[in-house]
Amino acid sequence: MSRRPEVAFRAAARFWVLLGFINFGGPAGQIAIMHDELVDRRRWIDEERFLHALSFCMLLPGPEAHQLAIYIGWLLHGLRGGILAGVAFVAPAAVVMLGLAWAYAAHGEVGWVAGIFDGLSAAVVGIVAAATMTIASRTVRGRAATAIAITAFVSIWLIGIPFPVLLVAAALCGALVDPGRLGMTHVDADRVAGTPPPLRRTVRVAVMGLAVWWLPILLVAGLTGIGSVYVQEGVFYSQVAVITFGGAYAVLAYVGREVIARFGLGAGDVVAGLGLAETTPGPLILLLEFLGFLAAYRNPGTLPPALAGAIGAAVTVWATFVPSFVWIFVGAPYVERLRANVRLRGALGAITAAVVGVVASLALSVATVTLFAETTVANPFRADVVLPRIGSLQVLPSVVAALAFVAIRRFKVHVLVVVLGAAAVGFLGAALL
Repeated sequence: MSRRPEVAFRAAARFWVLLGFINFGGPAGQIAIMHDELVDRRRWIDEERFLHALSFCMLLPGPEAHQLAIYIGWLLHGLRGGILAGVAFVAPAAVVMLGLAWAYAAHGEVGWVAGIFDGLSAAVVGIVAAATMTIASRTVRGRAATAIAITAFVSIWLIGIPFPVLLVAAALCGALVDPGRLGMTHVDADRVAGTPPPLRRTVRVAVMGLAVWWLPILLVAGLTGIGSVYVQEGVFYSQVAVITFGGAYAVLAYVGREVIARFGLGAGDVVAGLGLAETTPGPLILLLEFLGFLAAYRNPGTLPPALAGAIGAAVTVWATFVPSFVWIFVGAPYVERLRANVRLRGALGAITAAVVGVVASLALSVATVTLFAETTVANPFRADVVLPRIGSLQVLPSVVAALAFVAIRRFKVHVLVVVLGAAAVGFLGAALL
């Protein structure tokens, strides 16, 4: 594995902490911000390496943007870099979500949050649109890649083909195509430094990762009893972490149904949590922290409800995000070694093209619900497609989205400036209304 020693660890630490506070917009927005900052502005990682990492993370269960941060942190500074990037990516948002979950549980509403973050939601539309165009212009080159990207967009947005099926199909097609036809540059095997990691190292990392994942849950079981709500949450959300292929949206229906049946939550709780997860920084899967807090808050046993909720939230966050570190630290060294493998590069190149189509569909979905006050649902094939009512276009969010797009795409304004400006607009709008 090649390192980038010219990137100082302190500089990387400052960036990862900053990212934790500004990573709005779900996976599409977070990938866009990392691409803009790490590839275009700081040049800490090149385009090919970034997309190679992204393609691998898309194949894993769990939040892909979080895993991408861990992967790049590992590339830059090894194990400590990956841990720092992964923790910083989630920690600020987890603290914010904890406070919002308490406010919701104790006071019954958090409507003011939606008002404050309206400006941010609109800016995310512009940020994601700009990033999608940038990534597409650099990766979707040639007829084969273009066809895969368009097919992915139509398949997931209009037809509703499951995300894992889409990626497997793209990988199979890519394995049979010359990487050059997908717009990929040749990688000399000599550039892929080092020898394959020894099996002993892989086993050690896997065992340590599983221990870090499960020992805290076993400790909670010993302290609170095997049947406690905390243990139930630890086991359930660990299970969710293993099956969440395709990110948060792919698993929402399953999680929503299960938390209602297992923990007695209501459909309104799930909707409220999703709304908060979409408008605050951090992965959308932090919805699970919100639900974990509520389940323990409403079943506190002998503990004060707020303390019980905090423990439930902590167990949920641990079970949800620790597996991502395990997948990356075990698998990334092998994936790096295989960057010169023609078939694997073709498969990952096709996945990258498919990801562009998937991100475009996410961008369209986000724009529809953010910029229009009214929407309708159509079902032309087997998927529910949310369509806007053109007459309900909202002026202020549309203006903010357009300005964010132009600022980033045309004038290369730093995303932090765009986010802060949009937050100020949203705050003023909420205060005046």
